[in-house]
Amino acid sequence: MKKLFFIAIFAVGISAFASAQVNDKAIGIRTGWGTEFSYQHPFSSANRLEVDLGLYGWKHSEFALSGIYQWLFGAQGGFNVFAGFGPQVGSWYWGKEDKNTIGVGVAGQLGVEYNFDFPLQLSLDWRPSWVIIPTDRGFGYEGVALGIRYRF
Repeated sequence: MKKLFFIAIFAVGISAFASAQVNDKAIGIRTGWGTEFSYQHPFSSANRLEVDLGLYGWKHSEFALSGIYQWLFGAQGGFNVFAGFGPQVGSWYWGKEDKNTIGVGVAGQLGVEYNFDFPLQLSLDWRPSWVIIPTDRGFGYEGVALGIRYRF
């Protein structure tokens, strides 16, 4: 009887763990401070790559391309918490010089997401960045963003 009980507990645990895994690709938008076209590519059930191409201003044609390697934590039901970092390159309007400046830097990301039973994912995250080149640009507070993605 004890063996049957432990087998049942083990089976329930494995099925709960398997349902919490995220192995889907996703495409959509991430919007907040600007609007980004977003793509997520899973590497395993615990990590993935998010690539975003963002447009931040029509007047000065600002854009950024980010590649964030993410780790997923604490999957419960459809909820995930994620954190990551990666490179960022872009063109931002730099008021001191009164022109657009190409910049290279690193960005971090921290957020939560919910994966519905149908192929929809909603996320809320914060992505600060640090521009390394040019050196006088410094820390960039990218703000909080809402992500809406189709999972496939």
